[in-house]
Amino acid sequence: MSEKQCVARQYLACRGCWVCDARVYFTCSSSWPFSTLPVSDLLATAPTPAAPLVSSPPHFGLLDGLRGVAALAVVLFHFMEIVQPDQPRNFIAHAYLAVDFFFCLSGFVIAYAYDGRLAQLGVLGFLKRRLIRLHPLVIIGSLLGLLLFQFDPFSDLVAKYAAKLPLMTLASCLLVPYPLVPERYFNLFHLNPPTWSLFWEYVANVVYALVLVRLRGWQLGALILLAAGALCYEAHLTGSLGGGWGGDNVSAGAIRVSYSFLIGLGLYRANALLRSPLGFSTLAVLLLGAFVFPFIKSLTWLIDPVLVLLYLPLLVALGAGAAPAPRLAGLYRFLGDLSYPLYMVHYPFIWLFMSYLEKEKLTAGTLAVLIPVAMLMLVALAYAVLRWLDAPVRRYLTRVFTQPVVKEAQPAGHS
Repeated sequence: MSEKQCVARQYLACRGCWVCDARVYFTCSSSWPFSTLPVSDLLATAPTPAAPLVSSPPHFGLLDGLRGVAALAVVLFHFMEIVQPDQPRNFIAHAYLAVDFFFCLSGFVIAYAYDGRLAQLGVLGFLKRRLIRLHPLVIIGSLLGLLLFQFDPFSDLVAKYAAKLPLMTLASCLLVPYPLVPERYFNLFHLNPPTWSLFWEYVANVVYALVLVRLRGWQLGALILLAAGALCYEAHLTGSLGGGWGGDNVSAGAIRVSYSFLIGLGLYRANALLRSPLGFSTLAVLLLGAFVFPFIKSLTWLIDPVLVLLYLPLLVALGAGAAPAPRLAGLYRFLGDLSYPLYMVHYPFIWLFMSYLEKEKLTAGTLAVLIPVAMLMLVALAYAVLRWLDAPVRRYLTRVFTQPVVKEAQPAGHS
């Protein structure tokens, strides 16, 4: 049996992810270290289904797990930047780079899911599917943010903005940036600040459908180089790559999504699946290593670009090519399913936590108990939102507004 056949015959069925909403067949690779296996070879040698595939193309199970790890790191980071705003003393101060990891992952999986079938779907069909996949949680997070802002028992800040609250809520639900509250960092979307990255995700999706889906070779490479230069300039100018979320640093979001989304596209189209003996635990530790890397103010302008330009894309390539352990399939699925709802519902409770800390001076011991308990509760809330709100709404919208697209097992050709 050839290497390709051996790899392709070991596969694991997984569920849809929040990036591409795909149902997948993912291959388990052999133990040969650090070689690449083209996606087209994987699918060409995989077992042929009895009927055409009717759904989105595959995604990668182990990357789902890493996305969940990154989402958990973001939640912890948001707690810790309230507790310890002095970044060099914050042990997870680089976790804002999880957003760059998400953007890179998104570019990779969007290319995998839609490069070969966007012509069938059409631009509007593609955007409709993306709206159905992403927007219910945008609205859920905005309404949750409105509820907690309105009824925060530890702060009366809402009174100052009561007249503008309807417009603030509408802007948040429609993903229209509306920086309004300087007392709380002048976020683009005060009710649910992480929505800023979804705004840029939507922009990237539109540009992908209109332009990027057709770019190959030197054209895509030139854009990646330009975006890399802009990223380095941003880091040099501001001292880090932590911007994009506020009214006074909005341009950083465009720069960050440009490079990471483009390099994700490039990784897929270059068949950059790095097969290695590294498993999920090792890759998760390597990913967390980027987030807990010491924050050195004088060097962050250099550290951040190195991590974003090279290290995080490398982890995506390694995660795409690593062999998923079948016994951990449930863990990958859980973490992947949880990542987006957790990301989109946690921050209103961070505001509540901040208001509480402004009233009460808690000891380090109390915080060491409170934060893990709060994170567990947020995981439970995210799961409940996923199961009883987000997933049913998406199923209904999919049934009403989309038609299945028949897609052969073979992906599109590569440059």
